[in-house]
Amino acid sequence: MRAYSIFFLTLIGVFFIDKGIKDIFLGGYEFISSCISLELHKNYGVAFSMFAFLGKYLKWIQLILISSIFIYVIWSKLLKEYPISTGLILGGAIGNLYDRFVHGGVIDYVAWHCGFNFAVFNFADVMIDLGVGIILVFEFLKHKK
Repeated sequence: MRAYSIFFLTLIGVFFIDKGIKDIFLGGYEFISSCISLELHKNYGVAFSMFAFLGKYLKWIQLILISSIFIYVIWSKLLKEYPISTGLILGGAIGNLYDRFVHGGVIDYVAWHCGFNFAVFNFADVMIDLGVGIILVFEFLKHKK
């Protein structure tokens, strides 16, 4: 039961922190520098704007995928073993999915352009990557023993 509480608190925390930050940028906040700019962007695809051609169908495809992942996490040992990581991943995924339904695309705001142009991303993206990274590191260490 403790793992479920940690999972849901993490998921809810990530979702609301992500939403709060995005609301700041939707309200007009902007910071431009020579290396990293914080400015509003809307991504109609997924990573690097892939699959943008799917248009309004993308949100429904993602809803099915995220629901499937949610069901898998609940019924597998993954949630009990990695409640924070799975909460980070699903909290970020739900945050971006929320944007697709409410704003028509994912609200991104961190643009790296120091030396090279990188994808524009947001807090939810970082939490998803962090959650996956933590699971990978621990699984690697577990199998190395």
